[in-house]
Amino acid sequence: MLRSGRTATEYFDKYKFEGDPILLDEIAQAMAPLVPRDIEVLAGLEMGGIPVVTALGRHTGLPCAFVRKQAKTYGTCRLAEGADVVGRRVLVVEDVVTSGGQIAVSTADLRNSGAQVSEALCVIDREQGGAAALAAKGISLSSLLTATDLRMTS
Repeated sequence: MLRSGRTATEYFDKYKFEGDPILLDEIAQAMAPLVPRDIEVLAGLEMGGIPVVTALGRHTGLPCAFVRKQAKTYGTCRLAEGADVVGRRVLVVEDVVTSGGQIAVSTADLRNSGAQVSEALCVIDREQGGAAALAAKGISLSSLLTATDLRMTS
């Protein structure tokens, strides 16, 4: 069972690369050329996008924001912590995309906060409709790898 509620016959264990600093750094280095030139802030989604966006920030020099699923009711009470997103071109960063649901929700929240978001980047696109669903919401999805790529290497 995936976070999207879908049942899958294969599982991509993202924690294997997110928990390995050498592999995560190599992934971020490979993703850096996929970041559009006009992006001002990288926004990693809680929880899997956080290590990816932090590593990616090292390779791009761009500031990072960390996007919660819900703003906390204490502290800063902000949805996005870290770099300011208001009025800035923001790239949403995620680890694995299936339906694109969390990117869609978080992008709407970021846009309501004043961010300019039209693109997202992920490590793995499971190729299960996420890109099309996001395109319908004005979000272009790029990925480092697809499920097809990973099946070809196994």
